[in-house]
Amino acid sequence: MLAVVALVGLVAACSSDDDSSPTTTATEKTTTTAPKKLTILVSNDDGVGAEGIDALVNALKKMPDTEVIVSAPATNQSGAGGKTTPGELTATPTTMISGTDATGVAGFPADSVAWALDGGIEQKPQLVVTGVNSGQNIGAFIALSGTVGAARAGAQRGIPALAVSAGINDAEGYAEAAALAVKWIEEHRAALLDGSMATTPASVTNINVPACSAGTPRGLVEVPASSQPPADLNPVDCSAPAPPAPTDDNGAIAGGWASISDIGMG
Repeated sequence: MLAVVALVGLVAACSSDDDSSPTTTATEKTTTTAPKKLTILVSNDDGVGAEGIDALVNALKKMPDTEVIVSAPATNQSGAGGKTTPGELTATPTTMISGTDATGVAGFPADSVAWALDGGIEQKPQLVVTGVNSGQNIGAFIALSGTVGAARAGAQRGIPALAVSAGINDAEGYAEAAALAVKWIEEHRAALLDGSMATTPASVTNINVPACSAGTPRGLVEVPASSQPPADLNPVDCSAPAPPAPTDDNGAIAGGWASISDIGMG
């Protein structure tokens, strides 16, 4: 009997030794790549303290993985076109209506973009956005626009540019234009980040939003820019039956549509 008990004890001991043997588990390592940050330079021609640029910047700042840098004229420079100031520019730190840090440049709209891109800021942006302008920049008015002039200053340096405008003192229009800018950026984000849009000169896209006396804009239509001045920029009844489809940006705004046009360097 003693021998049997001893044998049972030996088997139990061997079983216990096997159970206590170390085990290994393979652990899979996963790596994640952080999203690339899109850097946007924002300017305008109504001045750094204007409502339109404030609405635009607030909308852009809500975009994920996006850095917004503001360099705009220190004072209103509407109608300056692509004018530039010879010599050294004076740039002063300031804040916008909503408190966003910005730089006010003593000069024309194109100067404020040139100052930033020619060494004023450390981070090179992948996009220049100008606006939201108080007043649509369509047809023959494009050549006179400081908003467009600032955008073209960016494009001249190989940075794709987007100019955005709405009705005069139209807070709802500013919000609509800013939303369209955000949508455009979302659609082109990958191309902006991989540099495929960074040609020299780069593209200049022009978005304009109508002022609606009733209703809301009918939608966004892609049309060429007219060479003629717009016949009328007064608010339009956007709730009325839609007129025939527009053939240019003047017709789009007059008919209650927002317009988007590739305007290049002019």
